[in-house]
Amino acid sequence: MEYLVTMTTRVPEGTSAAEVDAVRAREAANSRKLADQGQLLRLWRPPLQPGEWRTLGLFAAPDAARLEDILSSMPLRVWRQDEVEPLSPHPNDPGPASVDASIAAPEFLVTFVVAAPGDAPSQAREDGTTAEAVRAKELAEEGYLVRLWNAPGEGRALGLWRARDAAEMQTLLDSLPLAPWLSMETTPLSEHPNDPGLGRS
Repeated sequence: MEYLVTMTTRVPEGTSAAEVDAVRAREAANSRKLADQGQLLRLWRPPLQPGEWRTLGLFAAPDAARLEDILSSMPLRVWRQDEVEPLSPHPNDPGPASVDASIAAPEFLVTFVVAAPGDAPSQAREDGTTAEAVRAKELAEEGYLVRLWNAPGEGRALGLWRARDAAEMQTLLDSLPLAPWLSMETTPLSEHPNDPGLGRS
């Protein structure tokens, strides 16, 4: 099972720079170990406000208890709070085997919530869902859609995408057949120094 973890670090006042550097060095070494074991899949930085220290991580674990063991093993956990979002397979997910490590492009996380109008005919919903699956397959084959998961909450999904910039990302989202029924929140991602990357672990 895969999990998206939002990790927020707050270093206590009075902590020396040397101590911070030492913990971060141990964190980097531990991240490499977790990646080698297939437990840490990706790390990103979301947009940050001044003074914020926040990371998004994609982890794999058989269950929540094992995930907690993994997160507890990370040296920065002493200063960190974690928010865990369990992810389940989405029928339109291209799957990890489809990820092309040779493609270098900005990445985005997009949260989708499907909210079809209550008076929408059932046939229209069914047709939209079928067309959405076809379009998702096309976007995956073109290298834009990397992964897609179901997320907690009715009608929620989470997608990992690649695009040249935010404008192209929005154009791709607007091309989805279910776009009129979707509320979407896009988070641009930047590189994290400990990211196992795509095939770089």
